[in-house]
Amino acid sequence: MTDYYLDSSALVKRYIQETGSAWISGLFDPALHNEIFIAAITPVEIIAAIIRRARRGSIVEADALAACNAFRSDLASTYQIVELTDAVIPRAMSAAETHALRGYDAVQLAAALEINSLCVGSGLPSIVCVG
Repeated sequence: MTDYYLDSSALVKRYIQETGSAWISGLFDPALHNEIFIAAITPVEIIAAIIRRARRGSIVEADALAACNAFRSDLASTYQIVELTDAVIPRAMSAAETHALRGYDAVQLAAALEINSLCVGSGLPSIVCVG
């Protein structure tokens, strides 16, 4: 069992075929008992990314709707959500300032760092970040 933090660009590969999709899908093998963490903003980013691809014509609308529905179904039971708490927001602001990150990228990084701190502080192994 391994704890993974997936940002939106990694997680979308589970729902839309692209380079890396097979590897991402492998993380969800039930025999591995992996825990998958995502930030609370990730659902918005996933739906937006899927619909954007359909509007650009890189996937057909029916496939986009199926992908959105599959994600919504998985969201209820598959992912551990990292809430955007009073600890995450200042960390995101600092990451944006220090590394010149875009807003949501800074939030994704801060959420990953926050859950990693909680894991390590509880005596658990560090999480694996996938982005």
